[in-house]
Amino acid sequence: VLLFLLLTLYPRFMNYLSEVFLPTLWIYPMLFFLEAFTLYIYYYGWERMRNGKSKWFHLYLGLQLNIVGTILLLVANAWVTFMMTPGGVDMKTGALMNIWEVIDNFSWWPINIHRLIANVTFGGAIVGAYSAFKFLHSKTDEDKAHYDWMGYVGNMIAIWSFLVLPFAGYWLMRELYQYDQTMGITMMGGFLSWLWIIQAVLISSLFLASNYYLWLGMERIDGGERYQKYIKYMLSVLLLCVWVWATPHSLVVTPEEVTLMGGVHHPVIGVFGVMSAKMTAVNYMILTSAIGFMFYRRANKVATVSYALQLNLLQAGIYAGVAAYVLYLGIDGYFVEPSIRVNKYSVWQVLAVLFAILSTTVIDLFLFKNSESLGKFHWGKMPQRSQYILIFIAVSFTWLMGLMGYARSAIRQHWHVYKVMEDTSVDAFAPTLGFAANVVSVCVLVFLGLVMFIFWLGSLADHKKEDASQTPEPAQ
Repeated sequence: VLLFLLLTLYPRFMNYLSEVFLPTLWIYPMLFFLEAFTLYIYYYGWERMRNGKSKWFHLYLGLQLNIVGTILLLVANAWVTFMMTPGGVDMKTGALMNIWEVIDNFSWWPINIHRLIANVTFGGAIVGAYSAFKFLHSKTDEDKAHYDWMGYVGNMIAIWSFLVLPFAGYWLMRELYQYDQTMGITMMGGFLSWLWIIQAVLISSLFLASNYYLWLGMERIDGGERYQKYIKYMLSVLLLCVWVWATPHSLVVTPEEVTLMGGVHHPVIGVFGVMSAKMTAVNYMILTSAIGFMFYRRANKVATVSYALQLNLLQAGIYAGVAAYVLYLGIDGYFVEPSIRVNKYSVWQVLAVLFAILSTTVIDLFLFKNSESLGKFHWGKMPQRSQYILIFIAVSFTWLMGLMGYARSAIRQHWHVYKVMEDTSVDAFAPTLGFAANVVSVCVLVFLGLVMFIFWLGSLADHKKEDASQTPEPAQ
């Protein structure tokens, strides 16, 4: 349906894209059918290939699914990024010059990395939502334990990948600025600027929700109560960072309020509306979430190595040192040139946070080698509100992806292909934020409705298995 609409509503544009991307138009459908064929065998061969040597073939099918799906993503990304940062064509006539430069355009690899991480995050969130749905409808403790574990795994995949997603997004934005500063200014300082306040609220909600799920999860772990006392401090840091991140650079105010404040920037909180403060807040939220994960990993473990105290102090020193360094760069960012703040300080903050996460994780491997266990995970003992958190995370991720898709497309403004093919129709305009938010919300509802339909189909198969397993009573 969508392809039909594109061909009928934008015939000249679609004809141009088909000429430029002709080889990929053959590759994409072949990959699509290969993906569908592999998925069919993988799904329906689950029971038959679960034992013996055939399970290795089943494992190979799963690997092939991921490889083909990734290649499909790369091909589609070439179409999308060409519209934003075209290359390999004559910028005046649009004539094709080099097909590889068309594909490998300026923003292709940044968006490849960004979308790949985002898809892992999104997939984990959907798995978590599915498991939450099944958990809430489970009638036995065994089923609840299974879907509780499944939701935990899905959430861990989603959140671990989500921790590095802001870094990939920052790299993408940096590349867009380097390609065309006007495009970057339009996104961050033009009519799309308030979009990032909505993004901040959404991502902050995801951080709070994922951490809350972890804190609830400690209640099902023997020994997890040892770390409950730290939750109030982590929550305080997260809320403070949310406040900083959601502070706009300029306020929507009346003329009287402008006079009282002496401008559109608030004299007190206005200093938190710039990227130097916001990048610091984001990195602090990531650090805090990483510490929460560290507590969760060690909740039911006691280190037995002789150098446990030294390694614990080393981890504390790494987090404290990185936090101080990130804060220093954030404060000093107010007093340096924008080029230094963007090209150096922000990158150094990212590298410092990644170093803290990776190094402390490696230290944990040595710290808890041959560790003693304080107990086990009591799967299925989570409160029901934890499952609604998983559903909330999936809905928020879906909404956020749609909103960012609007941002990526809107920066082209009245261009089909930026500075190559202009949209000269009388209806050419960039949708307002309110209109786009409504459209994205409808798309999210439609998508989640389709997901619920798939869940329902899956439940029908479960009912058939239950009916088949029941032995009929003999006739009297």
